[in-house]
Amino acid sequence: MPLVTSKEMFKKAYEGQYAVGAFNVNNMEIIQGIVDAAKEENAPLILQVSAGARKYAKHVYLMKLVEAAVEDTGLPICLHLDHGEDFEICKSCIDGGFTSVMIDGSKYPFEENIALTKRVVEYAHEKGVVVEAELGKLAGVEDNINVSAKDATYTDPDQAVEFVERTGVDSLAIAIGTSHGAYKFKGKPQLDFERLEKITRLLPGFPLVLHGASTVLPEFVELCNKYGGNVAGAQGVPEDMLLRAGKLGVCKINIDTDLRLAMTASIRKHLSENPGDFDPRKYLAPAREAIKNMVKHKMRNVLNCSGKM
Repeated sequence: MPLVTSKEMFKKAYEGQYAVGAFNVNNMEIIQGIVDAAKEENAPLILQVSAGARKYAKHVYLMKLVEAAVEDTGLPICLHLDHGEDFEICKSCIDGGFTSVMIDGSKYPFEENIALTKRVVEYAHEKGVVVEAELGKLAGVEDNINVSAKDATYTDPDQAVEFVERTGVDSLAIAIGTSHGAYKFKGKPQLDFERLEKITRLLPGFPLVLHGASTVLPEFVELCNKYGGNVAGAQGVPEDMLLRAGKLGVCKINIDTDLRLAMTASIRKHLSENPGDFDPRKYLAPAREAIKNMVKHKMRNVLNCSGKM
């Protein structure tokens, strides 16, 4: 089975009031853990690659790993570029076999964001590739994305309608209170569901996306800290809020930080308990299993997409 786009996935997700998980990948073990979870859960799946991951692992290696995952599992996988910063990287990924790209023009003024997004959409659609864009700015840090809390801005619902109509984009990442990274909220985490509901009403049937939506599971934070990490006090978006978002038009939820924490916590634990080990297979195998179990938990309890292949 070849790679697929997210178009049919999102149509089913919107109608079924659930979200598809978009999981960031960097190496073989992460990909294996994620696809094994999706296979066992019979869940739709998006694997996404950031510019940083593409630089680290190289485009050709990641493509071959994802192609191997498709061949091994038979899963209909969508391969997505996360946070493409310009036309050139989007074009390179489109030409290089990705089936979905994100052009992130959120740092630009509204009209410049529209012009850039429209250019990517026109090129991508000619090649049968779908496009995600972003309107509004999320706070936090992820790879080369770094936005301070004071510079974060929520998505304007009326602007969202104009943006979608003028660009022809296939999905839209919105800012309603999530944040990149293992960040700390000031007080109790909150999402602006009133804003989300208004955007959904104004764009009926249109798939929305949440970035910065890791829940930062406490067990992995505790393990990281216990074995030499420094992520005390980190917290993410409560799972019940993400589950609710999936019922209100959010069809794609991005997950990266939780993958990093699951893998790092497992490796730290193994090496702390087995200081004499120097065989990477000994500590990467349990890390892969930790990722699989975490992703299965997300699919069942956060995304509500288990059994929705």
